[in-house]
Amino acid sequence: MTRRFVLRRYTDVSGVSGIGIVADGVQWPDGTVTLRWRGDRPSTVCWDNLADAEAVHGHAGATRVVWLDPEPSAVSA
Repeated sequence: MTRRFVLRRYTDVSGVSGIGIVADGVQWPDGTVTLRWRGDRPSTVCWDNLADAEAVHGHAGATRVVWLDPEPSAVSA
């Protein structure tokens, strides 16, 4: 089952992407993550897992993952 999320940025460390919701994402059943960046120059990137994407784009808590869908275990319960 896929699980949707957004990246919410609280501080624009780079001065490029702004604050607020900066990307839409999907976590695939195998753990792979796809991000679609918003803004003037949108792009799409895939990561092997969410931890790797957060390591690059999380900026030590300046950007957080906000889940839009419940955890798969909560759906099947």
